[in-house]
Amino acid sequence: MLDNNPDEVISVSILRELTDLAIDAQKNAYVPYSGFSVGTALITQSGEKFRGCNVENAAYPLGACAESNAIAAMVCGASGDADHVPIIDHIVVVGPLDNLCAPCGGCRQKINEFADANTRVHLVNKSGKLLHSSPIQSLLPLAFGPHDLSLNKTKNYKAKKPQ
Repeated sequence: MLDNNPDEVISVSILRELTDLAIDAQKNAYVPYSGFSVGTALITQSGEKFRGCNVENAAYPLGACAESNAIAAMVCGASGDADHVPIIDHIVVVGPLDNLCAPCGGCRQKINEFADANTRVHLVNKSGKLLHSSPIQSLLPLAFGPHDLSLNKTKNYKAKKPQ
């Protein structure tokens, strides 16, 4: 179920690299309760790559999704200055099954926070086969985001360092 040919929006080599990074991250998932390991990898518009895996907690609501963890790694580790928010170019999500594993609603919202009109989400099965590719707007139509708060993403967004 591809919105269009993914080769038109992402090179096969980048998609393969992100898929491999997501599968590798998935191996580190901490899932003692559900056994449902998820890995994700993303590339920013500046070419930096980040990955994440899901981390469960005995107090279930305190667990963290793979997408959320990759975004946190991106915010923490992205190079550049405090005047530019990193923008996700592509994000790959890998689940533990033969069918696709779509981001939950909260993760769709988090992806949207660091997306633009060109950001694409690629859903891959446990074997690394691409099952779905679409713009984030297809997964989260009519999304609430920074534009609703009149936030200019190029304005200083990072915490000020104590002096």
